[in-house]
Amino acid sequence: MTSDVLTTLPVRSGHFLLESGYHTDVWLSLDLLFINPSSIAPVVASLAERLRGHEFAAVCGPLLGGAFLAQALATILGTAFYYTEPMTTSGETALFAAEYRLPTDLRRAVRGLRVAVVDDVISAGSSVRATVAALGEAGASIAVIGSLLTLGDVAVTHFAACGVPLESLERQDFTMWKPSDCPLCRDGVSLEDPRVQPGEST
Repeated sequence: MTSDVLTTLPVRSGHFLLESGYHTDVWLSLDLLFINPSSIAPVVASLAERLRGHEFAAVCGPLLGGAFLAQALATILGTAFYYTEPMTTSGETALFAAEYRLPTDLRRAVRGLRVAVVDDVISAGSSVRATVAALGEAGASIAVIGSLLTLGDVAVTHFAACGVPLESLERQDFTMWKPSDCPLCRDGVSLEDPRVQPGEST
């Protein structure tokens, strides 16, 4: 069912810079994933069942897609809902330099809670890592990571090393390169902003 939903989403080929700092040659556009709630609802319910085996009092996801998923899961599971929002950075290009924050009132309310952190699709896991960090700084603990789809093994390896379980409805191979290892960079292929469609200006 996860594949059925995701195969309807636009996929682009090119040379893309991911938020994590990794490079890839494929971009999966997720903007349309939640525009039809009834279509995505069975998939969200399936993930909710996977997460029920972990004890937590709240679900948190990074804006945008992770927050939409977190709110839907919190409704099904009867937990509190939290979200993090991306912070403007100084243009740092190191891996996993992105930062997310909890709004002030949420930061106060989440202290002491065990939280499930979710995102719609996880590749390297940049926004999830940053959300985990923000929750930790606010005094919360992480019970589990959840996603509809996990791409590649970078995030899987990281969270396993942290001792945090990752529940995903589906996993797929996915090519990511560190900038220093990127063959497209060596071939002189220009990096694209995946948020800008071909022919559009920034």
